[in-house]
Amino acid sequence: MAASAFDSQHLAKLFDTGELAALFTDSAEMRALLLVEGALAKVQGTLGVIPEISGAFLHRAAMEVQIDPSGLAAATAQNGVSIPAFLAALRKTLEAPEHAQYLHWGATSQDILDTALMLRLKRAFDYIQTTLKQHLTNLADLAEKHSETPIAGRTWGQHATPTSFGAVVAAWGHPLLTLAAEFEATRDTAFWVSLSGAAGTSSALGPKAGETRAALATALGLHDPAHSWHSDRTPIVKLASWATRLANALGKMAADLSEFTMTELAEVTLGGSGSSSTMPQKQNPVSAGVITALATHVTALNSSLQASAQHAQQRDGGAWITEWLTVPQLVLGTGAALGHAERMAAAFTPNTEQMNATLHSGKGLIFAEALSFALANAMPRPEAQLKTKELCASVMSTGKTLAEAASELFPEIDFKDVFEAKAQLGSASEEARAFAVAVRALA
Repeated sequence: MAASAFDSQHLAKLFDTGELAALFTDSAEMRALLLVEGALAKVQGTLGVIPEISGAFLHRAAMEVQIDPSGLAAATAQNGVSIPAFLAALRKTLEAPEHAQYLHWGATSQDILDTALMLRLKRAFDYIQTTLKQHLTNLADLAEKHSETPIAGRTWGQHATPTSFGAVVAAWGHPLLTLAAEFEATRDTAFWVSLSGAAGTSSALGPKAGETRAALATALGLHDPAHSWHSDRTPIVKLASWATRLANALGKMAADLSEFTMTELAEVTLGGSGSSSTMPQKQNPVSAGVITALATHVTALNSSLQASAQHAQQRDGGAWITEWLTVPQLVLGTGAALGHAERMAAAFTPNTEQMNATLHSGKGLIFAEALSFALANAMPRPEAQLKTKELCASVMSTGKTLAEAASELFPEIDFKDVFEAKAQLGSASEEARAFAVAVRALA
């Protein structure tokens, strides 16, 4: 097995990250670094911080040259950061020392690396948001279609009261809808530019430091936080937290669907289920299992990342390096989980007949709460609860259904709606439809 499942030739499709994979490669990082250095030179030239002709030359050259990341390895191992070697390679490639001397003017390695990371994260999270919206659309269609499809509600693994399958789907979707709305509201300020120099004071950037940072943010389509964030990891940890919440919300759906496919339930049929190497009858819920594993992995990575946010002093090498080890894996894991979830939601089929059969498989005991409230119309509530418990015990000992036992004991009461699942859905159908409306409003 490869060190990373995302890089494994035989596991890559199982942990498919779609377009995200291309954003977390050495070549993608080199391209992002070049974009940042080129944009910085251009805005500094425009502002007169460096000669305008040098700024224009460096910007144009950064769009055209290529840097071999493997050639940076030895120096990076010594320096602990790739920028010194990157700059040396870039200056050599440019073959224009009169202009190259102004490259990276007043910046520090962390400025360039953090800004380049933000460029890639912005594209990554935009891709995730687009996929999330498609997934929400799939869920909205399901929730609306099955808003009145009864299913056994379960608490602590046991039948509780009836709900609708649409409401179950809406429960999967509501946290995702919240996350999608949060991203829409904060996208313009979520991805920060970094430009504050060696110790965050912008001392080498000159009197136009703030103006330069703002112009760089505009040029790259990033947010200007108006301060140094070398040791303030707010944008990183916020994005990681959002992604982790997303992964775990997807994990909830995966856990439910995995149980729905159990032989004893069979209330859902998953499209594209996996097979066993030795048991021909098996149709394994592979996607659900992968989502669950990825959610656990992402949560663990986020734990390390959040702990590393305690950057000491003005810059902290060890805490910063922890981000290099965790952020790409965390984003890829979230993206892979979302891809599985989106495809799974678009392909699975609810087995409504089996859902109905399950509802009535427990001799009507799932309607016990409804019965107790019906009896409360004819007697005090405590007495109604006691009579209902007695009837439930009778059902379990005699083999009668709860409806039969109740009708025999209280022939004068009409229990018509009490034992009708659709009559006991409460707000479930309404909530399912409201979720669908909310999703379409977001789109």
